[in-house]
Amino acid sequence: MSVKPIRALEAIREFLKLESASGIILVGAAVLALIINNSPLSGLYDLFLDTPVEIRIGALQLAKPLLLWINDGLMAIFFLLIGLEVKREILDGQLSSLSQVALPGIAAIGGMAIPALIYVIFNMSNPSALNGWAIPAATDIAFALGILALLGSRVPLSLKLFLLTLAIIDDLGAIVIIAIFYSGDLSATSLIFAAVAIAVLIAMNLFGVRRIAAYVVVGIILWICVLKSGVHATLAGVVLAFAIPLRTKEDEPCPLREMEHSLHPWIAFGIMPIFAFANAGVSLQGMSFRTLFEPIPLGIALGLIIGKQVGVFGFSLAAVKLGLAKLPSDINWRLIYGTSILCGIGFTMSLFISTLAFDTSIADDAVSARIGILVGSFIAAIAGYLILKSSLNKDDDSIE
Repeated sequence: MSVKPIRALEAIREFLKLESASGIILVGAAVLALIINNSPLSGLYDLFLDTPVEIRIGALQLAKPLLLWINDGLMAIFFLLIGLEVKREILDGQLSSLSQVALPGIAAIGGMAIPALIYVIFNMSNPSALNGWAIPAATDIAFALGILALLGSRVPLSLKLFLLTLAIIDDLGAIVIIAIFYSGDLSATSLIFAAVAIAVLIAMNLFGVRRIAAYVVVGIILWICVLKSGVHATLAGVVLAFAIPLRTKEDEPCPLREMEHSLHPWIAFGIMPIFAFANAGVSLQGMSFRTLFEPIPLGIALGLIIGKQVGVFGFSLAAVKLGLAKLPSDINWRLIYGTSILCGIGFTMSLFISTLAFDTSIADDAVSARIGILVGSFIAAIAGYLILKSSLNKDDDSIE
C-alpha cells in the first residue's frame, strides 16, 4: 500500500475519534439528502425510500417500505442506546444523585414545556397541526455535544455534564411522550405477547443471565410484538435496555457497558446518518421565504430558537434563585445561556417525532415540519456556538 492511502486512513481514524465527528457526519447526510431531493435525482431518492422490504417466517409477515424499516427498526436500536445510557446514569452516574440532577432536571422540564407551548400558540386554530406539539421539545444530544466539543478544552467539565444530563432527561421525556401520545390503535393479543417477552427479560436479569445474545434474541421478539401492538416499536429498545444487567461480580464483565460501548460507533456513524439522510430530504420545489412564516414551521423554529433558551435558562435561573439547585462554581450564567441556545438543536429527535406526528402522505404538514426543524436547529447551532465562544473568552459575568 502506498504512503498516500495510509495517510488517508490515518486521517479518517483521527477524524472518527473527534467528539464532534458524528455531528459533522450527521450534517453531511442531511445536506446530501437535501441536494439529491432537489436535483434531477429526486425520483431515485423517493424510489429508494419506497423500496418494499419484506420478511416472512411462516404466517408471520413484516412488509414495510425501506423508510419505515429505518424509522421503526434502526431507530429502535438508537433508543436501545439511549435506554442503556439512562439506566447507567440512574444507577451509577449523574442521575443517581438528587443534588447533581436538580439543576439540569429542572432546566430540561423548562426546555420541553416552553417550546411546546410556543408551538401550540401558533397552531391553536388547526387541530391536525396541534399533533406536532412535541416536535420542538426535543434536543439532539449528539449535535449539541458535538458543537460543544468544537470549543475544545476551554469548556468546563461541569458544563459538559450539565448539557449531557439535561439531554438525557430530555430523551427520557421524549420516550414518555412517544409512549403516551404517539401510539396508535392497540392490539390486545400483541400486547400480551409483548408482556410475556418483558417478563422473560426481567427473569433473565433476576437469575443472573449475562450473555448479551440471549437478551438480543428476546429483544427482537419483543420488538416484533410491540411493532404489531400499536405502541411505537422504538420503545422496545428502551425496555430491552433496562433489562440488560449493569452490576455484576468483580471478575465478570458488565453486559450493559459492553453493549453501550459496542453500539455507540455504529449508531453515531451509521444509524443516525442513515436516519438523517432518509428524513431530511425536503423538496423545496414551489416553496418561498413565506413558507417559513406558516404556523407549523414558524412554531417549530421559534420553539427551538426562543422556547429552548427561555425554558432552559429561565428555569435554571429560577431554580437557583429559589434555592432548589446550585450553579456549579466553575461556570457562569453566560455559559448557561449559551448552552440553553445550543439545546435548540432538535434535529434527529425532532425529525423522528415529526414522523410520528404527521403522516408522510400529508405532504404539506410533514414537509413544513422538517423545514422548521432544519431552520431552527441550524440557527440554534450557530448562535449557541458563537455565544459560548464569546463567553469562554470573557471573565465571569454571572447574574447576581
